[in-house]
Amino acid sequence: MSTPGSVSQRDPARSLVEAEPTPFWLTDPARPAARPALVGDTDCDLVVVGGGYCGLWTALLAKERDPGRDVVLLEAHEVGWAASGRNGGFCEATLTHGFHNGLQRWPGELDTLQRLGLENLDELEATVRRYGIDCEWERTGQLDVATRPHEVAALVEEAEQGPRHGSELEFLDGEAIRAAVHSPTYLAAVRNPRGVAMVHPAKLAWGLKQVCLQLGVRIFERSPATGLARRGAATAVNTPYGRVTGRRVALATNAFQPLVPRLRRYIVPVYDHVLVTEPLTAEQLDSIGWRGREGIADAANLFHYYRLTADNRILWGGYDMVYHFGSRVGAELDQRPATFRTLAGHFFETFPQLEDVRFTHSWGGLIDTCSRYSAFFGTAGRGRISYALGFTGLGVAATRFGAQVMLDLLDGEQTERTALKMVRSTPLPFPPEPLRWLGAQLTCWSLARADARDGRRNAWLRAMDATGMGFNS
Repeated sequence: MSTPGSVSQRDPARSLVEAEPTPFWLTDPARPAARPALVGDTDCDLVVVGGGYCGLWTALLAKERDPGRDVVLLEAHEVGWAASGRNGGFCEATLTHGFHNGLQRWPGELDTLQRLGLENLDELEATVRRYGIDCEWERTGQLDVATRPHEVAALVEEAEQGPRHGSELEFLDGEAIRAAVHSPTYLAAVRNPRGVAMVHPAKLAWGLKQVCLQLGVRIFERSPATGLARRGAATAVNTPYGRVTGRRVALATNAFQPLVPRLRRYIVPVYDHVLVTEPLTAEQLDSIGWRGREGIADAANLFHYYRLTADNRILWGGYDMVYHFGSRVGAELDQRPATFRTLAGHFFETFPQLEDVRFTHSWGGLIDTCSRYSAFFGTAGRGRISYALGFTGLGVAATRFGAQVMLDLLDGEQTERTALKMVRSTPLPFPPEPLRWLGAQLTCWSLARADARDGRRNAWLRAMDATGMGFNS
């Protein structure tokens, strides 16, 4: 029985009344001042468009490969303002949006992709330590939990198949997982001890920004790229107050409209929403266990992801995937009370012992979704422009790999990365409106229905699977 004034599972909205409508990570006092906007014209060797992880890694790695290379980075708002400062802070080794998605799409090179992903995560951690980036790094691993009976079999299969392809996985039965994290909803889990780290995502972006500046990258914030224009053997990138002309251009624009028009049919912006609780007391922490501090995701199609922050709050996000007609984006779409109420209700179902906890922050952010749910790469402008897009929510680590691919392509290097079928292939394009919106609504409805019907996929999902657009992460 709840005490007077406490939050009740029957009324999850009461837990939200004091939540600030802003990303928790971006309120950190470590947030650096913005750099000045680009004014006037300048030239350089490499222009990087986008100040999220992908762009920052591209600029940093370009300078590490060639310290003499003149690199300019353009950011429309502030570094880390968009997805890189709004995500859950799960830094995962996977390059394929999970084992099952990789097995379905690239079975012949999955072993290589698994190895490259783990190497990429190790190298990312080494970079964080080498440059002293204070981003609350914790190599905790992850727990994928089953909360419905049909999900248990899928976890058993993953635990059996994963080690054959280089994944270190451990199956936990219901008793074992409930002993590790005290939720009555857990039926089984798979533990991935090495393949995931937890991080303060905004501090990672800000730390990469500082390293780039130290290495000589010229960063201009509040400088949105408004278009590309060919200038002889170079490419000009226009901004409201200036123009930068580079011999090479790397596009790292995430879910925002690509500057290369033909790429626009491959990306849809999908909104994800997140809640963060107040710091838990020692008694509350003891009531849930979770001493390994792993990241946790459930095994549903419409899944939740959650983790502990450095000050022992619980970040709780996911479930809804919201696409707005016409690929509409805007600050007003960050807040979605119906989704927040749903998320809060699910939180208290998972941790009923935390019924008195309140949420302090609520926000939304954009995910650059493509039809294969993992990044794709390529060039334009006769090889002078490269791009990496479509990370679909698992880009905290994979963007570093994407940066390496973009630089390989721009430098004309034949590497193990550029030889991958994953890198050489392109996802299926999305249809135009209104089919795009109708397809998104039908897919979300069908995934929820499959979760409620023991995983049985309806005709629509089976058709999507047959065309290569099925969600199988």
